[in-house]
Amino acid sequence: MALMSRKSGAGDAPIEKAGLADMVSGERKSFSVELKPYLSQELVGGAIPYIAGKEDEAVWNAAAQACGTERVHYTYSVDEGRVWYLACPSASLSSHPDSWCPLAAALPGNSAFWDKETVYLYEQEGWASALRWDPETGRMQVFLGAARTLLPRIQSMDANFVQLKADTLKPIPWQNRQLRTEELSRTTVKALLYSGLLINLIAIMVLVGQYVMTNFVERDLASVRAETDRVSSDLMLNAHQALQSDMINHMVRVQELVDYLGGLDGTLVKYEVNRGNVTWEALVPQAFGSCTGPLRGCQLQPGLERDGRVRIKGTR
Repeated sequence: MALMSRKSGAGDAPIEKAGLADMVSGERKSFSVELKPYLSQELVGGAIPYIAGKEDEAVWNAAAQACGTERVHYTYSVDEGRVWYLACPSASLSSHPDSWCPLAAALPGNSAFWDKETVYLYEQEGWASALRWDPETGRMQVFLGAARTLLPRIQSMDANFVQLKADTLKPIPWQNRQLRTEELSRTTVKALLYSGLLINLIAIMVLVGQYVMTNFVERDLASVRAETDRVSSDLMLNAHQALQSDMINHMVRVQELVDYLGGLDGTLVKYEVNRGNVTWEALVPQAFGSCTGPLRGCQLQPGLERDGRVRIKGTR
């Protein structure tokens, strides 16, 4: 039997830091980074099979059954295909909320663990605990009791012993599923609140910007509308004048054709204006001579009409 003291190479710096969820939920100021060692008098421990991604839920289920309540604090490590855990009822830590259990450092895979043939001891304020693996079954055993009665009993065993010193170990914080769930709920609510406020702020900014832009646009539209009205009025006036001028000219031309054809016993049957081009047709006697005078440029069409006259066409 030998009694040894082991120091962790990890140092004594706390590992707990406020995360994003703590900052969003508003608990960053109350977050404790100074964990104090404390040995719960209702500590339990054990091992369960390791299932990747399910270890946290599996440890919580095992700890809840072992402690007889769903409100438990627990910590665990994974080694050799098994999950090794320590747990205690949350009520047992009511006076020590910012604490950690030094025996957790001796779980397989953690900094203070040597091997399963070693017994790990921790003593605090007259209370002692020991972590041991049964040589026959390999089960992890947790011993608790008064230091004056427990230490002689443990040291009578044929094994090597490691005396854990809390000030040389890296703190391993407890985990609490219910507290974490409530914290995530608060984080979600605050995130939704902040998102809603941000969306409302953006909407207000858009409305203000739209209002300012609308005022400037109305001023610009007033000048544009006045200029448009002026140009439209000028355009309509010019078109009216042009229409009036062309109409008079065509009326004069039609009257000229009608008068001249009347002297030839002819009839104006068509006068068409298409995009500034004038075409006309008339019926004249077969004895019609030539296209002279107002009819100059006309063309005689072949064939006779029903009344025995011929058709002439002109483009002037």
